Amino acid sequence: MRMIFRYLKPFVPRMSLGLFIKFTGAAVELLLPWILSYMIDEVAPSKDMTRIGWWGVAMVLAALTAWVTNILANRMAAWVAQHTTEAIRHDLFAKISELSCGQIDSYSIPSLEARLTTDSYQIHQMLGMMQRMGVRAPILLVGGILVTLTLDPVLTLVLVCTLPFISVLVYTVSKKGVPLYTYLQQGVDSMVRAVRETVSGIRVVKALSKVDFERERFAGVNADVSARETKAGMTMALTNPLMNLFLNLGLTAVIIVGAFRVNAGLTQPGKIIAFLSYFTIILNAMMAMTRIFVSFSRSSASGNRIAQVLSTPADLPVVPASASPEKDPCHVDFSHVTFSYGKKEPSVEDISFQLRQGETLGILGATGCGKSTLVNLLMRLYDADQGSISLNGRPIASIPPEELHTKFGVVFQNDVLFADTIRENIDFGRGLSDEEIEKAARCAQAMEFISGLADGFDHMLTSKGTNLSGGQKQRVLIARALAGTPEFLILDDSSSALDYRTDAALRQALRREYAGVTTVIIAQRVSSILHADHILVLEEGRELGYGTHQELMERCGVYREIAVSQMGQGGGDTPCQPAMVREGRES
Repeated sequence: MRMIFRYLKPFVPRMSLGLFIKFTGAAVELLLPWILSYMIDEVAPSKDMTRIGWWGVAMVLAALTAWVTNILANRMAAWVAQHTTEAIRHDLFAKISELSCGQIDSYSIPSLEARLTTDSYQIHQMLGMMQRMGVRAPILLVGGILVTLTLDPVLTLVLVCTLPFISVLVYTVSKKGVPLYTYLQQGVDSMVRAVRETVSGIRVVKALSKVDFERERFAGVNADVSARETKAGMTMALTNPLMNLFLNLGLTAVIIVGAFRVNAGLTQPGKIIAFLSYFTIILNAMMAMTRIFVSFSRSSASGNRIAQVLSTPADLPVVPASASPEKDPCHVDFSHVTFSYGKKEPSVEDISFQLRQGETLGILGATGCGKSTLVNLLMRLYDADQGSISLNGRPIASIPPEELHTKFGVVFQNDVLFADTIRENIDFGRGLSDEEIEKAARCAQAMEFISGLADGFDHMLTSKGTNLSGGQKQRVLIARALAGTPEFLILDDSSSALDYRTDAALRQALRREYAGVTTVIIAQRVSSILHADHILVLEEGRELGYGTHQELMERCGVYREIAVSQMGQGGGDTPCQPAMVREGRES
């Protein structure tokens, strides 16, 4: 909860004013039963109508004052809660954006989404309730007890005897309730994950007729969340009936003792009526404190989850280089790099290669062999377990992220287009000129379809670019990567939806317009990397072959097998019908 107090600090003056107004309203509200008691016992017996009228006006004014102050204080409480939660969400979103890919993997995206939405909402609810009821309820409770002491100390003591039982009840329930709400939020994470997976893969679900299967899977996750919420809710719900039981037993005892005291002439009927009014106020205050307690328990679990993310240390710190780098002819230098996700089986092992500026590296291999992992390591989305990676002689760990990532133009295997215009998707907030955007689109072979649209670059895309074909989306994504004139260009299987003619035109445009850019191309087609300066063939994370196309055709049986199957016996530039793949592999 210290995290929440830190965010409340800028709003302390406004919150203090709201709490003072709430205190004033609660204090005035406590006067009403006392005025009623005084009128019944002192004013009414005098039969002075003027005096009765003035005291009646005093009651009306007190009621209006309590009403107005409560409204003002509640509005101020809502403002503070809203802006505090806004600040928490802003910093949480910024922190999530700074997390390394490994940290995001450990938290999981559904969990981070739940913390940013559901958990922050629980904080908002708690902050509003604490300001609305957190001051008023204790004042009414303590003030009501103090005022009743002035009316009849004996009856007050009868009521106070119930408070130890209530204290034990609150402590016991809270000890069990907070862990249950933490467990509940973990279940919400699982439900968000299930929904996200189903919605993201809805086309596959429909294509394979697995709607009923997904419905059953969600029903299981939903039932689990419901069971967790029921258990937490039932545990916390014990407070209401048990608190009512204790307080009503106290009220019964007060009425019985009060009846004997009135009969003995030790107290007056007006005081008994006022005492019952104060008892109602105290009862409502206790119920309000119960609601606060439930909200606090739930938000405490949510606050801990948010604080956990906000306090996550940097996973990829910038490590100063031991000495100034000398001029290195290698633009990219991978030296015996090994990496594993989760520190288990290596995804890539002992990979080494060097690229000069302007050279192109093609990476070929089966699915899951570590092609995209090499790209992730090159951009330092993860740190290598062993080995070193350098750019222009500088260790990649010594380059600040804001400098490193501006060097790259990248198209990932599963990339994203946003619900905005084509122009904004290519520009991506970099403030590029129209000439730069058009040049990138022309090189990416996207002008052909963009010029055919009625509104051209101002054509509005839907989320994930669902109103474009696969090839059109890939061309827009390539244009975005090229638009910033990057030092390194990474194309991760980004031409799989392009036809051979468009793919060839793209490669020619890259050589012509971006000759000085060092390029890494991950491809499934040999034709996409045929003319690369270097080709790296991977199998199960290890280097199987490295060299030019001709060298690999001579030395690497797996590469030759793939080339022949895709382009015929000559393994040349012209694509043809796939040939039969040889059963045996040459080493």
